[in-house]
Amino acid sequence: MREIVLDTETTGLDPFDGHRIVEIGGVELLNHMPTGRFYHQYINPMRDMPAEAFAVHGLSSERLSKEPVFAAIAEEFVAFIGDATLVIHNAPFDMKFINAELRALGLDPLPAERARDTLAMARKRFPGSPAGLDALCRRFGIDNSAREKHGALLDSELLAEVYLELIGGRQPDLGVSLSPGGATTQTVVSTASAWRPGLRPAPLPPRLTEEDAARHAAFVESLGPDALWWRTPGG
Repeated sequence: MREIVLDTETTGLDPFDGHRIVEIGGVELLNHMPTGRFYHQYINPMRDMPAEAFAVHGLSSERLSKEPVFAAIAEEFVAFIGDATLVIHNAPFDMKFINAELRALGLDPLPAERARDTLAMARKRFPGSPAGLDALCRRFGIDNSAREKHGALLDSELLAEVYLELIGGRQPDLGVSLSPGGATTQTVVSTASAWRPGLRPAPLPPRLTEEDAARHAAFVESLGPDALWWRTPGG
């Protein structure tokens, strides 16, 4: 199975307001393993880079004016992704921009069902918890210290690591194979043999306040002397 972990950077939030893609980055996975193949391209958006976008990406209009326009790289980009599943954090956002660029060139848009949204995956797995890329890197112990600015290639590399954790900690595949005698056997494909979780750099701060402790003590007291909470082991 071939997947492309993809990220784009843009001049703004909505292509229908005239905003454009300024950078695309993607890394290739084959059966959930990085192959080393990647795609990276800066793009001339043919418009000024807003100050707020420059602050996020660190890409100036002058810098981007030296890059090719999307029309010049569209064929190469489409060839790279092929028919692979696209793994994207907040997929509707990136797909909206990519398809706006493709439609402007008279090319077929990418079907929404080709994208696997890691933001939705994270929110489903960790409801109520922060689900941004930085938060997920912290959760899974992934080093994102180089992420001073948003960059499509770096973000896609980090997202690839996050994605592999979201689908099972680098051992997601439970395959079915045939033994020489024709019997069906289950084979677990694991790529985690060399991986070990790192130590937390600093202990988490206590979340129990003095008020919480007092309320708990009062609750236990209200249960009476025969409550299980008061019993000692073997008593």
